[in-house]
Amino acid sequence: MSAESRLLELRLELPHPPKPVAVYKPLVIAGGLAYVSGHGPVRTDGMLITGVVGRDIDLAEGKAAARQVGLAMLATLRCQLGSLDRVKRIVKTLGMVNSAPNFYDHPKVINGFSELMAEVFGPDNGIGARSAVGMGPLPGNIAVEVEAIFELA
Repeated sequence: MSAESRLLELRLELPHPPKPVAVYKPLVIAGGLAYVSGHGPVRTDGMLITGVVGRDIDLAEGKAAARQVGLAMLATLRCQLGSLDRVKRIVKTLGMVNSAPNFYDHPKVINGFSELMAEVFGPDNGIGARSAVGMGPLPGNIAVEVEAIFELA
């Protein structure tokens, strides 16, 4: 099943693709790969999910924020590529969690992003290499930021 079909089947609503807030491109294609710049958790109403995971928001809310990052990234991919069906697979993810000093479940937070990619692109093509790290603060106090590399079909 195609990624666009899966999106419809899952009844996922994508936000508007976020606009760059500094000097960078949201996506660069080189050598059959799409390098997607860091995305934050943009809701469909344009608002961002903010807060420090482990202090202001809990693990479940952080994971939901990471999933929302995935929806924002899918919106950018669709906008820049014309269709999610141009994506063959996710290659690499770097997930950054705005975390309290005593919060250690960064991988569980970034699972929100990774599980969404697996739902949309399938268990083989939707799971790639990944790093999940704690940082602080993130721009605008966003809860999560993710950048990723996708192979194009």
